[in-house]
Amino acid sequence: MVCLAAGQGRSYSYDLSNQSDLRALYNSQVFLANLMKRPLDHMSSEFGLLSHSGVRVTLEDGTQWLVHKGRGFGISSQTVVVDAHHMSSAWRIVKTQNFQGSKTVSDFVKAGGSDYSLIFDNCHLGARRMMKQ
Repeated sequence: MVCLAAGQGRSYSYDLSNQSDLRALYNSQVFLANLMKRPLDHMSSEFGLLSHSGVRVTLEDGTQWLVHKGRGFGISSQTVVVDAHHMSSAWRIVKTQNFQGSKTVSDFVKAGGSDYSLIFDNCHLGARRMMKQ
């Protein structure tokens, strides 16, 4: 399994820069989660396990966020949350699960894990843990 290795040599941008907005997002209840998959960057299609996985969560207000991980994705954690409007059309839904507000965005980030390892803790394993919590 291979995950997108991004962020190396690039600066970080933020969808939310206000601490109170970030706290509110992390404490928001997740009602629906979609396990998502897409081809790696610079590939036109998924080639076996050469792909990238993440979980798109839908909150009570209908907003959607992608929780995913990869080498160099974040600063203190390699699992990050980005506004789903950044997702390309290459993403596809693999599985849908209704969490009915029983989990928060923070729970998904924790399940994804703060570290990244290509073999032992990659995007696919992190996304699976998010869906199984």
